[in-house]
Amino acid sequence: MRGSKPGERRGGRQKGTPNKTTAEIRELAQAHGPDAIAEAARLMKSAQSEATRIAAIGLILDRGYGKSIEKLEHGGPDGDPITLEALLMARIKRKELPKPGGSSQ
Repeated sequence: MRGSKPGERRGGRQKGTPNKTTAEIRELAQAHGPDAIAEAARLMKSAQSEATRIAAIGLILDRGYGKSIEKLEHGGPDGDPITLEALLMARIKRKELPKPGGSSQ
């Protein structure tokens, strides 16, 4: 029995190749794509429920323009941006790091 070398694949699908079932399901779904978009557009215009109309609008926009990227901002306790200096000073305060200049007090 021969061992595999680091980074060597041992059988199976090549990375990035979808399995047969996934490919078949994608093909079936894509065949219904135009009808699904048409139904979403109909619901967007005429559904009684506002929630249904909003969901249909979101679906259409996501498919047409892509889902929006949620921007995350990280900040310190006071809302200011976290800087490397602030992180280091906090670790020095907690005595996880020595003070600059070699002094540990």
